[in-house]
Amino acid sequence: MNTTINAVKFKADAKLEAFINEKIAKIDRIVDNATKCEVTLKVDKPESDNNKIAEISLVLPGQTLFNSKQADTFEEAFAECVDAMRVQIDKYKERFK
Repeated sequence: MNTTINAVKFKADAKLEAFINEKIAKIDRIVDNATKCEVTLKVDKPESDNNKIAEISLVLPGQTLFNSKQADTFEEAFAECVDAMRVQIDKYKERFK
């Protein structure tokens, strides 16, 4: 699966990218027919709490799954996105058995 990480208006550090790639590898093991995964990280309002936004777009045959979560850290927001994406993948698998 081809994975792209987009950090809007900032440069994601290597530690954050490694965390994201680790979590995406787990998703890749769950669903074997995904062709593309796009991760977008952005800051909503820098001066406020709970301002980090993580989005995942997963392209599967016949459908694109999308999820977006907001939290205090990118790691927390992305972990929540991955958990929600697993639920969507389970529903996808049930529908296309």
